[in-house]
Amino acid sequence: MTFTFGIYPGGALGGDDGILEPVRPDDLALITEALDELHGGIPGFLVRAYLPFRAPEGSGERPTPAEPEKLLGDGRKLELVLGYRDPAGDVEGWLDFVRGAVSTYGDQIGLLQICEEPNADLPYLDGRTPGVRRALVHGVVAAADQAAALGLDLAVGFNAVPTFGPDPGFWRDLAAIAAAEAPGFHRALGYVGLDFFPDVFRPIPADELAAAVAWLLTDFRERALPAAGIGADVPFRIAENGWPTGPDRTEERQAEVLQTILDTVAGLSGPLAITGYSHFCLRDADSAHPSLFGGFGLLRDDYTPKPAFAVFRRACRRQLV
Repeated sequence: MTFTFGIYPGGALGGDDGILEPVRPDDLALITEALDELHGGIPGFLVRAYLPFRAPEGSGERPTPAEPEKLLGDGRKLELVLGYRDPAGDVEGWLDFVRGAVSTYGDQIGLLQICEEPNADLPYLDGRTPGVRRALVHGVVAAADQAAALGLDLAVGFNAVPTFGPDPGFWRDLAAIAAAEAPGFHRALGYVGLDFFPDVFRPIPADELAAAVAWLLTDFRERALPAAGIGADVPFRIAENGWPTGPDRTEERQAEVLQTILDTVAGLSGPLAITGYSHFCLRDADSAHPSLFGGFGLLRDDYTPKPAFAVFRRACRRQLV
């Protein structure tokens, strides 16, 4: 099993009050230098990039990082995320957008993610968009068909956040939509991504973190995915994970949390068919920002490294955590 790493290298990210813009603009040269340092030329490293479809006016959403193809080379490919945030519900326009992205970026894409957190009913995420579940199912099929028509070796998938509580309604809906409207969905699906941020929004005692992460990963594989008819033969990967520094959240603790999560993912990668990990994100938007969202980076906003950068570098260069 090949295990691949990746990272979101942009500065902008969603926060409590909308898009949090970086206090220093993205510097392609410094980002490229950091990416080179992380994986040392080991092929398969992924540059996670977000491309929204008709983001709502005034939302501030835009493609990020800008021109991600300029960060490729040296064995890197895109982990391209196509966001569905169209309140008009133009599914046909969306499918044209999906096919166009496959054609435009072609063999620069390593992974293509359809929709962004479609089961999260929160501002600035796709789960709040009407019709997102249909857009997801049909988008996966359209992307896989377009890739096949172009002869591209491209894994198409989607991501989700953990499902808490006994009702896996989102997952059952996917199975129902696929059965009724898109019978090729399961055949087209190449992977599923999990976005999870343990000890960020819900505090977890340090001595319970590894067990909590193991439970989340196992529950995702053994309860959530089967509810959608997604079997053990479909791999999943960590699509977003991070732990922000800030007031009362030290850089040293960030490094410890990252190491614990990487070790836990490594221990379960075989039994649960976990095939990758992408970190969110490379650089702080604003290292001095008092909210949770300013300090997710492995680098400070001035591109100097935090201790967690070295932790992730060691993992990337070993390839398998």
